[in-house]
Amino acid sequence: MIEAVGLTKKYGDKVAVRDLTFRIRPGIVTGFLGPNGAGKSTTMRLILGLDAPTAGSVTVDGLPYAAHPMPLKVVGAVLEARAVHTSRSAYNHLKALAATHGIPDSRVADVIDMVGLHEVARKRAGGFSLGMGQRLGLASALLADPSTLILDEPVNGLDPEGIRWIRDLLKALAAEGRTVFVSSHLMSEMALTAEHVIVVGRGRLMADMPMADLIARASTNVVTVRSPQLADLAAALAGPDVTITGADGRIDVAGLSPAQIGDTARDLGISLHELTPKQASLEEAFMDMTRDEIEFHAASAAPVEEAGSPT
Repeated sequence: MIEAVGLTKKYGDKVAVRDLTFRIRPGIVTGFLGPNGAGKSTTMRLILGLDAPTAGSVTVDGLPYAAHPMPLKVVGAVLEARAVHTSRSAYNHLKALAATHGIPDSRVADVIDMVGLHEVARKRAGGFSLGMGQRLGLASALLADPSTLILDEPVNGLDPEGIRWIRDLLKALAAEGRTVFVSSHLMSEMALTAEHVIVVGRGRLMADMPMADLIARASTNVVTVRSPQLADLAAALAGPDVTITGADGRIDVAGLSPAQIGDTARDLGISLHELTPKQASLEEAFMDMTRDEIEFHAASAAPVEEAGSPT
């Protein structure tokens, strides 16, 4: 378990992390979201003892990271996948890491196979692609079989097969009872991987809730309906608190639940071809929540003039 209480970090006059309090539980994958400059990397560095907090505290399994006698066996982390000795092979990098932490050599072979680097284990890490570097970083994090994993953008550079592989791996590790804390900008992937989510903006905590609740909170109470008897159904659904829009065999109904619409259709003997609540995506929920917390806004793209158009 990771627990932060009043966690604050200042760099001069800039507050990178502001009074964060949260608890990351074992047994599930927790996603860590926020715009660029929101304080995610600083928070992860504070958890790992790479920076000292200005105020507050953060512990892993009840102790500050540095207070654990064998921290690699408590926390496996990847903040920078390329943080390896580029002239060493993947195997020798992991073997050196194992030797300095009292980990048997047999574990090196185990994690190399686990992350799919068996074919390139003897090659120089400096020649690895970004995706291969991510796999090596994950192997390093898993080397001591830690109870907690902290991963920053772990799917960067991976192909679709690799992304699905790491999604399944993280879920499996969490199912074993580990604490899994993952930061990513890939909203679609995070929605498939994480059960719980922590959102920060400008260093402040904005959300700490189940993924399903975050998406539901951003979703509108609108249901899309298709039926060959649409006019009859629309007339039956009409009411002072109901808004019905649409045409061409499909309507959007606001103010009624799918169950209410379905029951009305059943009672009238009306066939339904579609009954779909409109649910926000994680990206939509995230953008709606953080639109005022974005530190750097890109300018709107200017329209491109066609060739030969007057200037």
